[in-house]
Amino acid sequence: MDNILLAPFDTPFESVPFQHIEQEAFEPAILQGIQDAKQEIEHIITRSSPPTFDNTIVALERAGRRLHIIAGVFFNLNAAETNDYLQHLAQKISPLLAEYANDITLNESLFERIKFVYHHTDQALLTTEEKRLLDKTYTNFTRNGACLIADQKEKLRAIDKELAGLKVKFSQNVLHETNAYRLHLTADEQLTGLPTSIKNAAREEAKKHGLAGWVFTLQQPSFMPFMKYSNNRDLRETLYLASAKRAFQANDYNNTTTIKRIVRLRQERAELLGYEHHAAFVLQERMAENAAAVNGFLLDLLQKAKPFAEQEIAELRALAKKDGIETMMPYDHAYYTEKLREAKYNLSEEALKPYFSLTRVLDAAFLVAQKLYGVIFQERADIQVYHEEVKVYEVLENGKHKALLYVDWFPRSGKRAGAWMTAYKGQYREDGKNVRPHVSIVCNFSRPTADTPSLLTFNEVTTLFHEFGHAIHGIMADTVYESLSGTHVYWDFVELPSQFMENYCYEKEFLQGFARHYATDEPLPESALAKIIASSNFMEGYQTLRQLGFGLLDMAYHTGQLKADSAIETFEKEITKETQLYPVLSGTAQSPSFSHIFPGGYSSGYYAYKWAEVLDADAFAYFKESGIFNQEVAQKFKTLLSKGGTEDPMHLYVAFRGRKPTIHALLKRAGLIGTSEV
Repeated sequence: MDNILLAPFDTPFESVPFQHIEQEAFEPAILQGIQDAKQEIEHIITRSSPPTFDNTIVALERAGRRLHIIAGVFFNLNAAETNDYLQHLAQKISPLLAEYANDITLNESLFERIKFVYHHTDQALLTTEEKRLLDKTYTNFTRNGACLIADQKEKLRAIDKELAGLKVKFSQNVLHETNAYRLHLTADEQLTGLPTSIKNAAREEAKKHGLAGWVFTLQQPSFMPFMKYSNNRDLRETLYLASAKRAFQANDYNNTTTIKRIVRLRQERAELLGYEHHAAFVLQERMAENAAAVNGFLLDLLQKAKPFAEQEIAELRALAKKDGIETMMPYDHAYYTEKLREAKYNLSEEALKPYFSLTRVLDAAFLVAQKLYGVIFQERADIQVYHEEVKVYEVLENGKHKALLYVDWFPRSGKRAGAWMTAYKGQYREDGKNVRPHVSIVCNFSRPTADTPSLLTFNEVTTLFHEFGHAIHGIMADTVYESLSGTHVYWDFVELPSQFMENYCYEKEFLQGFARHYATDEPLPESALAKIIASSNFMEGYQTLRQLGFGLLDMAYHTGQLKADSAIETFEKEITKETQLYPVLSGTAQSPSFSHIFPGGYSSGYYAYKWAEVLDADAFAYFKESGIFNQEVAQKFKTLLSKGGTEDPMHLYVAFRGRKPTIHALLKRAGLIGTSEV
């Protein structure tokens, strides 16, 4: 029987035919895809004609395209709609793909051709994008072992193969621990403080498990409201500890050994390739350039933010003291933060939710894209999806097809936690055709109930806009080569489009256009709008310290500071002590579920979230000067988005802004300096 994954899809826009793919088809398709890609590489190597940019660099860019699509579908499903079979297969496939990648970068004959093109091509005859592709290809080979001797190459292969399996194992352990926990409550008095909507959702969750009463889980739409509103401090502690101990308990899903092995292997790999540590390897191709610059950036922000954070926590402690709590603990933070928000601004996140139905918020995000970039979104019922809850929109520009956007909003047992953007198909131009992208947003928002639509907290509103910003980056892509297209940019630049979009959530006129009560259609009261804007930097000092703690921890792991005999809990506590404003509870740790840096792509790169805030604040300040939908500025930003990784990101930013970014706009927006200091 023919394998549907191995041929172009006979579907609208060659979209993935999810409903016709049997999961058993993935393994043979990937194995065949690897063999086909190797044959394409062999064809490049055995050419009788001399190496040229087209017959070597461009040919390599196109090699393995089918394999890339198949693997992309598989791993996206494994993140958003997995099961035991897919998880087992991921453990098996990941090392094979790592080995295949090494078969390319460690191929001496292939590298000789690339090296010849790199050193003998007249750069003046290449476009800017062609130069970038040539440089990226050559650098990718030299950075990843092409110049190593034979025994070193074998060692690199072994390291990469083991790392691939460890990263899958880490993710699977976190997913299992997240799904395995249930806080089952059976008495009304255990629910004091919780809004009716939260209790209703918990009752529905209990019914799913065949239980009476209420069930709360570690999924964010269940976990966070409980931590914010439950008056029962003991239960808050119970739920907090369950979350903080994920993959850090005495069972088969403990990630501590996996962490140490990943960190050790990354260090060995870096040293093998001639770098001091993993961070030095990673940051060579980042805007920050080196670990000293990253740590300097993080510590400078820490110095500026900590006094504000300490003042914020002092206010929370004063509230808690009125309730007889002498020592605030981490599980008290969300609860008293919500109380302080209500006290300072008379603003309750729960009271705001009816004004932010998911449908209206999504329409608002679409409206931003339409006003800025001239694109519209039309739902398509004829595009196959991997779960009945997923929806697909066709993106149109001037009436012509621009992209497909998949959206997947609600938590499921087969979906990992968090929110992310990904792609099923990249953008590129070839043979006179502009192949358009298929991108996806995956989140974990509260489900609709029998009598209410999905209602978002304001934090979830900004999350949607954030992921939509990533999607727009992919949608606007307009490059020749897929490996330079869309979000294929430096990791400390990739967060600019997403964080830029969040700014619109705090613009009064824009908010007025879509914040309306789901049942009555009444607009959000003017007073509430003003309070949202006034509270835009509420607890910003604390949030900054929290992000800085993650960034410093990431850098510590990847600059050789973790020793073989270090206890993860102790190491983490020592590294983040200057950012911790509450006692650290024994038996808890962030690292075992820190998916961004261990299985994810943010190792030595978590700082990028704060780094990109400098860019997004500076960029939005430019819009504010001319109007938040100013077409001239929007077209400049659209150009930046469309160019992907075809130019150095600082060059792209300067072309947009007219100068390099400064930190002043960020500090002002965060309330960490006054207007007079800007």
